[in-house]
Amino acid sequence: MTGAGSVVQVSVYPVKSLAGRTVREAEVGPAGLVGDRAWSVVDVTTGERVTVKSTPEMGEVVATGDDEADTITLTEVLGRPVRLQRSGQPQVDAAAVHLVSRRAIARAAAGDVPEGCSADDPRANLLLDLPEDEDERSWVGRTVRVGEVEIAVTRTPKHCLGVYAEVRRPGTVRVGDRVEVLPG
Repeated sequence: MTGAGSVVQVSVYPVKSLAGRTVREAEVGPAGLVGDRAWSVVDVTTGERVTVKSTPEMGEVVATGDDEADTITLTEVLGRPVRLQRSGQPQVDAAAVHLVSRRAIARAAAGDVPEGCSADDPRANLLLDLPEDEDERSWVGRTVRVGEVEIAVTRTPKHCLGVYAEVRRPGTVRVGDRVEVLPG
């Protein structure tokens, strides 16, 4: 087992494409952080999903958890009637958990940014503080323990910083939790 750092921030994105909320701890289930990307925004007129890719101003709105208030705010910001729709499963694009280290953000600030990625808002669930000799990209194919949660790191994102992972053992993650790369 290799000590690889600690969790410095936990973020949940209740509504897909909206800004996230920073929390002290979060439950992690088989599909990822509980409540993460549990809702999507739908255009009332067309019935189609509205995303930050087509409507960048969505990324500035922080979901409050009050569906009615969030719907009113989004309708005002977007200038068209929208509604929130609960998703059966979290609306993740690639994996249950997205991890990014402070070092990855520093590399991005120095110009090492994947095309289409926002270094200002990597939209990660877990922000990690890692030792200088540790790079989360080397964890692909490995199992990592974050507090009491175990995740299998599956790949590096094409258009984001950090790594994507699937949940092997659910539990709770907290700010300050130790991050360890397991042997094997």
